[in-house]
Amino acid sequence: MPRIQILPDILSNKIAAGEVVERPASVVKELLENAIDANSSRILIDIENGGRSLIRISDNGSGMNRDDALLSIERYATSKIHTDADLFSIKTLGFRGEALPSIAAVSRFSLTTRDASSETGTKILIDGGKIRNVMEVGTPVGTMIDVNNLFYNIPARRKFLKATDTEMGHILETVSAVALGCPEIGFRITHNGKTVKNWPPTDNPLDRVSSVFGQDIRGDLHKLRMESQDVTVYGWISSPSLTRSTSQKIYLYVNGRFIRDRGLQHALFEGYRGRLMKGRFPVAVLYIDVPHEQLDVNVHPTKHEVRFTGYRNVYETLKSAVFRTWDDIEHKKFKPISQNQRKQNPLFPSHEAEPTPAFSKNPHQNKEIPFPVSSQEPLLELDDRKEIIAEEQYPYLSLRHSVNHISRTPHHDDPEMQKEHVPSTETQAQLAVIGQLHNTYIVCESENELILFDQHAAHERILFEHLKRKSKITGSLAQKLLIPEIIDLGYQESITLEKLIPGLLHYGLEMEPFGGTAFAVKTIPSLISDKEVKPFIMEMVESITDIGFSDGIEKILDECLILMACHGSIRANQALSVKEMTGLIDQLASCENPSHCPHGRPIRISWPIVELEKKFKRIL
Repeated sequence: MPRIQILPDILSNKIAAGEVVERPASVVKELLENAIDANSSRILIDIENGGRSLIRISDNGSGMNRDDALLSIERYATSKIHTDADLFSIKTLGFRGEALPSIAAVSRFSLTTRDASSETGTKILIDGGKIRNVMEVGTPVGTMIDVNNLFYNIPARRKFLKATDTEMGHILETVSAVALGCPEIGFRITHNGKTVKNWPPTDNPLDRVSSVFGQDIRGDLHKLRMESQDVTVYGWISSPSLTRSTSQKIYLYVNGRFIRDRGLQHALFEGYRGRLMKGRFPVAVLYIDVPHEQLDVNVHPTKHEVRFTGYRNVYETLKSAVFRTWDDIEHKKFKPISQNQRKQNPLFPSHEAEPTPAFSKNPHQNKEIPFPVSSQEPLLELDDRKEIIAEEQYPYLSLRHSVNHISRTPHHDDPEMQKEHVPSTETQAQLAVIGQLHNTYIVCESENELILFDQHAAHERILFEHLKRKSKITGSLAQKLLIPEIIDLGYQESITLEKLIPGLLHYGLEMEPFGGTAFAVKTIPSLISDKEVKPFIMEMVESITDIGFSDGIEKILDECLILMACHGSIRANQALSVKEMTGLIDQLASCENPSHCPHGRPIRISWPIVELEKKFKRIL
């Protein structure tokens, strides 16, 4: 008997399913692509138990007759390609002929379909790759596919599926990606009978982008378009002020197909060069059109990766489109005003009169910047009211007072708090502040060393430990919002935030569900009261969603505190007085871990004087 054998069809289909069907979201993607290729204008997606129990995709497309329906479940059966030439000029999303037989091999599968030329429809029942029944049924034109008990016959694959909310999150991300690429098609998705998202068809792609990302960001999206040789790039990119902590909100489409390409993402970032902070990512929906014969989509079973014959031209066109968009916007924003326009415009005062500084209507702009100051210099120049207001709004400022002033802090009855608020006189005796380097690093000297402190990292550590103490004792002081801030999140992010709400309440962040995936923010910690609420919460939720809850809720809440401390701390490129720098070093000395910020970065670096003397050849 030969050792090499031809695999049975069922086994080969299961192997193919391992390539095509990774999780329930993979099934949804393949079936949606088939529905789009059938010229559907409305697609319904019904999910149960995160896709484990049921995935149902219904469309109003062209449908199939009985013969085509039976052929569609055969491996490598397709209506999309017929010759070798067709393989190198793919105009449809699905074409490989693997999806339906692969999915049917690992589930209890049902296909119901009818085309316009047939009086009755056809229903095919398949169990684990074997056809159980074929029958005539009454059904409208179009196709409905039910995938029940996914991976029921492959327990090893089924046990690797994640929690229901996680799998549902992946499904919603998949549907969102497809919906952004096809704004002319309506999509409705339900989970366990409850509507999660409903996107009606639209002629304006920006309406679809806004409905997927949330209406709040519409004003921060900027349109771009550029054509170069055979390449056309168009879409929307976000302002540099609207960024995310991950690249998950970057959607790239080539000839209508959602793809992942690190090179093209890099081209996008290059177009933003000098406008994005390190570690921040823009929101972008970009469409790239190239001749079909210049694109190879047959390089990966999931079709997420493609190859271009003229990749450099695509890269440069995308980079130039983004760069030119920002260049045009900034030139319009800072267009010089002529002398005649100045005279006619009351916003520009004449040269004869010196303008009087206006008091901002925004209370945050007039608020004194909450920098710490030296504990050796009492705040005699501040009246009691101003001092009390500062302490109520920024309770960590009580650390700046000397022992004589501790009784005026909000927690003066707690001996532990008094003990922690005593500044280190030893540190002041050993260190002397020389100045500030690039408005970012505090330069100090001691008897034997030259020391540089990262002011942002140092302040982060101080605020983080302060928040930890406050939450353990009485809870953080919170500022109630006059009008609750409404934040709309993605499905997975909303699940994450719902789990965080009870713990965040201890830190002064009070939120409640506001219907669907929206939340109403009612109070925020005083520490970040002068910051924008939405970007902070979005960053926090996205970061925690990436991390997951496997490390336990305590560590997750610590991550939230780290982000609060980061948003509330002194920034780089921010000038400080000697008094403020001395106070910052003073408070840092009383921290449990004065060497590293909460992210783990070093706060200080030093050079022994003897090493400097060797460098200058003062000693050998």
